[in-house]
Amino acid sequence: MEIVPAIDIIDGKCVRLTKGDYNVCKTYSDNPLDMALRFQDAGIRRLHLVDLDGARSKHIVNYPTLESIAGHTNLIVDFGGGIKTRADLETALESGAQMVTIGSTAVTRPELMAEWIDEFGPEHLILGADARDGKISVNGWKEDSELTLCDFIRNYMQKGITRVLCTDINRDGMLQGPALELYKSLLKEFPGIHLIASGGVSSVKDLIDLKEAGLPASIVGKAYYEGHITLDQLSRLSQE
Repeated sequence: MEIVPAIDIIDGKCVRLTKGDYNVCKTYSDNPLDMALRFQDAGIRRLHLVDLDGARSKHIVNYPTLESIAGHTNLIVDFGGGIKTRADLETALESGAQMVTIGSTAVTRPELMAEWIDEFGPEHLILGADARDGKISVNGWKEDSELTLCDFIRNYMQKGITRVLCTDINRDGMLQGPALELYKSLLKEFPGIHLIASGGVSSVKDLIDLKEAGLPASIVGKAYYEGHITLDQLSRLSQE
């Protein structure tokens, strides 16, 4: 299983939210580039970079941070947050993202998402399937849609998407364990899916459980920042 550390950004700083709530935000002292270099030095190969300002503003904001990390590390960076227009998507790719996570736009403008899949290729796009109580949420998780998680994933897999980053919002930042049964059911429902687990990871055991369940990748965020998982442990797991 691929370990993918997350760096969430507000005002160019590393932060963590709880359940996506901007009012429950903790800022960390390390700047994003220093953090990314630390991950690289530990043998990490992938990074999930989230523009929380962009998600809230509905347009890309923190692309200079993306440029800095892409220009000073060899990390494979997937970038998300605020990708609403073709210009946003092009800015992210031109700033060094190898993959871009699309969530809200895939819900609100499916015809545009379909165009991007055809033009840029599904290998450069990750479907952001952020769910609360089985329904997809949008716009920085501030709004819930009527679209079910399974219908959302099924629609885009039929269009060629294989990479899906699924976050259980109720578990995000809570350090109470990932939505293991949900992920198992999605792996069973959608053969061939490259499912990336996100939300709730609190320990090395959680990562081992996800690996044993067949998850090809998992995001690690607050558990690392709060010291529940060490960098040495992330390094060891990423190389197994």
